[in-house]
Amino acid sequence: MRCIIVEDQPPAQRILKKFIQDVPALELVGVFSDGIQAMEFLKAEPVDLMFLDIHLPKINGLDFLKSIPEAPHVVLTTAFSEYALEGYDLNVVDYLLKPFSFQRFLQAVNKVSVKQEHNALRNDATQVSEIYVKSSHEHIKVSIRDIYTISSDSDYTEIHLKNKKILSNEPLRHWLDVLPAGQYYQVHKSHIINTQKIDRISGNQVLLTNGSKIPLGRAYKEHFLKSVLQ
Repeated sequence: MRCIIVEDQPPAQRILKKFIQDVPALELVGVFSDGIQAMEFLKAEPVDLMFLDIHLPKINGLDFLKSIPEAPHVVLTTAFSEYALEGYDLNVVDYLLKPFSFQRFLQAVNKVSVKQEHNALRNDATQVSEIYVKSSHEHIKVSIRDIYTISSDSDYTEIHLKNKKILSNEPLRHWLDVLPAGQYYQVHKSHIINTQKIDRISGNQVLLTNGSKIPLGRAYKEHFLKSVLQ
């Protein structure tokens, strides 16, 4: 796995470098002291895993993560436990509380490996046409072709179908892992759309066949347009 470190403290950088060197499956391809540098690298190079500190100069690590249209797998590294809940809402793989041992580091890496295998199976299973959405105490079967948008609203997400919507406690990023890659895109920090339901793209809005108008966020626009209009 190609990985990068986003950490501004040299001692913490050294520990992560040493731990990464001790895991043959990991390849360190970049070390950055702030999110701005890391963002430029991510635009140009494929990365599987990012070890991300929260307290960074220029931009907070969590705000940086929110700004990335398609983030790699993320393991947060921080000395502050109060950010754990927000981190998991962003669908990070693990949360390493400093100082952490090599054994704990290895547990986080193994979680990434398991998630990669799951995603690979999902991408190979192109015949999958239905998913189950956990809503309260129910699991509701949904045909993925019937989904127009998925929107985040505070502590839950709304799955919008033609004539109804379903509330789910899963975070928005969860649906990017579950739904077929290449058909569903995040176009705004609060919205995922089904590209098969697009009627037209007008300025900073995506208009869908059911009349919905979805804002096209600045951080997502370039990647989305390149992918859809190619």
